[in-house]
Amino acid sequence: MRRLASFGTAAGVTRAAYEGLRRAVGGSSPAGGPWTRTNHAGRAVDLYAGPATALGAAAGSGSGPVAFAVLAAAACGAYDDVRGDHRRGFRAHLAALREGEVTSGSVKLLGIGAASLAAGALLKERPVDKVLAGIVIAGTAHLVNLVDVRPGRAGLAVLALGAPGLLRGSSAAAPMGAAAAVLGDDLGERTMLGDTGAHALGAAVGGAIAAGNGRFGLAAHAVGLMAAAVWGEREAASRAHPGG
Repeated sequence: MRRLASFGTAAGVTRAAYEGLRRAVGGSSPAGGPWTRTNHAGRAVDLYAGPATALGAAAGSGSGPVAFAVLAAAACGAYDDVRGDHRRGFRAHLAALREGEVTSGSVKLLGIGAASLAAGALLKERPVDKVLAGIVIAGTAHLVNLVDVRPGRAGLAVLALGAPGLLRGSSAAAPMGAAAAVLGDDLGERTMLGDTGAHALGAAVGGAIAAGNGRFGLAAHAVGLMAAAVWGEREAASRAHPGG
């Protein structure tokens, strides 16, 4: 019953927020505005699913630390959605930061990392577990964003990642409900999650994983997520330098 309530709350809040944004902003927002994007097929889609899913996942989480991580990840992702640049990969953004330039990617890296560590510190008691929990939350946020390259992929990834935890009664129901609420619109290429939604949903799933696992589980997830981050960095580097 608790899982169903969490799923329903997240889905309901997400849907209401999405429809509200479409009515309040979408009708007067010109194509090419800050909350409009051209997708891989050349179609103009809105980004309202991002903030809507962030609100839904936070509302349904039932956990203050997880809700904080979700909203912080959404805020950092929104900054990148609006102010993002051409750089790809952590190294490119960190190199710019060393030269005194604060890029949207470095805001995400540092902001989501700090918020995740803070949430992990509140979720766990022992220092090692606090750090591992933070890594899992930030790493899952990055992973979901990493797979968000085609319509529906991030939402489907959230459903797949959250399903095992849902069977154990974890708070994974909230991000799953939020993702499900806009999945049809995402697959129909009417909207996209953007960095706002992908990072928020990923942080919510990561928070559920962190809350539901002990040290061994946290360590195993952290290793897997770091491996995925390394792979993603290599892919970003290959796209930036296709001939090299």
